[in-house]
Amino acid sequence: MRNVPRVVVIGAGFGGLSAARHLGRAPVEVVVVDRTNHHLFQPLLYQVATGILSSGEIAPSIRSIFRRQRSTSITLGKVTAVDVAGHQVEVCGADGESKRLGYDYLIVAAGAHDSYFGHHEWARHLFPMKTLAQAVALREQILTAFERAAETADREKQRRWTTFVIVGGGPTGVELAGQLATVAVQIQREFRLIDSEQARVVLVEGGGELLASFAEPLRHHARKKLAAMGVEIRLGTMAVNVDDDGIDIHTAAKGNDGRGPERIAAGTVIWAAGVEASPLGRLLGDLTGAEVDHKGRVRVGPDCSLPGHPEVFCIGDLAALNDLPGLCEPAMQEGRYVAKLIRRRLAGQAPLGPFRYRDLGTMAAISPGDAIAQAFGLRLSGLPAKVAWALVHIAFLVGWGNRLGVLSRWAHDIVTGNRSERVLLEGVGEGGVVVRRSEG
Repeated sequence: MRNVPRVVVIGAGFGGLSAARHLGRAPVEVVVVDRTNHHLFQPLLYQVATGILSSGEIAPSIRSIFRRQRSTSITLGKVTAVDVAGHQVEVCGADGESKRLGYDYLIVAAGAHDSYFGHHEWARHLFPMKTLAQAVALREQILTAFERAAETADREKQRRWTTFVIVGGGPTGVELAGQLATVAVQIQREFRLIDSEQARVVLVEGGGELLASFAEPLRHHARKKLAAMGVEIRLGTMAVNVDDDGIDIHTAAKGNDGRGPERIAAGTVIWAAGVEASPLGRLLGDLTGAEVDHKGRVRVGPDCSLPGHPEVFCIGDLAALNDLPGLCEPAMQEGRYVAKLIRRRLAGQAPLGPFRYRDLGTMAAISPGDAIAQAFGLRLSGLPAKVAWALVHIAFLVGWGNRLGVLSRWAHDIVTGNRSERVLLEGVGEGGVVVRRSEG
């Protein structure tokens, strides 16, 4: 028999972490369940993939984050079932054994994973970037691609290995494109056998604009800057097939010219195009009758709870609420809100009003010295936006050690033009520097 109510938090992303932290002084037992042992700062994941930052600098251990929060325990495992009637979740732990956790309150913040728009067969040919393991795999692929290009005198093979296609023109795709264009310049200085004009970065976006959520002047700035860096931008263009040798794309404006899809031979195709909510969303929808949208998100009530189940909350990428974007700030604010709501219920205080999101603005980095930002009616671009971008990202990182580490890496990159994370984890003959792609 528990002495205090138990709150089970599924997921230690931005929403789950925020909720668990804000329950630290409440009269509850908090159990955080996650499939990994770290909290991932996804906005800087692309800098791990492009060799600027190390994995640990953006992924502190969950246990270290909560080491002083004595009411909180961590369970490394995957949630396989939820019993909403019996107030229990089933977890397959790190030891492979299943166990049941009872709860008084359940906060589901399980996040999202890549969506290939029905083409699951593409997954093994693509390099997505949602997890730390995927970012490290992409870094290995980028480094390996240049090594392979350097080992062949065949210009066509060189060009294929040094061609990088990014599918998706949102912030992740744009930031990756800018960094890859920079990487191509920095790294090729060391590969004298590779033609300096050989590397190619292609950014493919199905809509009519990059960074659709930004104001037009900022979108124009981003397009102009990327083009100046040598990035090829294909708008109104869809991926129609992907294989190990490249990608077929179709541009709407060329749909009736009889030429069919365009083939781009590429050694690396990166997926930054779409996500869908964790399967837990559909599971909860089936169990409770809650509506689930086409992205697998549960339509929650104004207080982030499931209809008919005031003790179960969905937040972050798993929640469909007021058309909020799948960004870290809405998830964090929802986490704080739900924690406060639970504290008030336990104290017998009046309930909170509906959740209200405070829009703090959006930002995207374009190059090492350029970014765009819009917040509170202000629009910034160039170096001022990059300074604001850097300050915000440093502030949101968890732990002063990580903040200082990231700052030092950025300073090193600016001063030397060299990326610190350039190690291939396997040598030739130890797996053959063949990088595993996504398994979906």
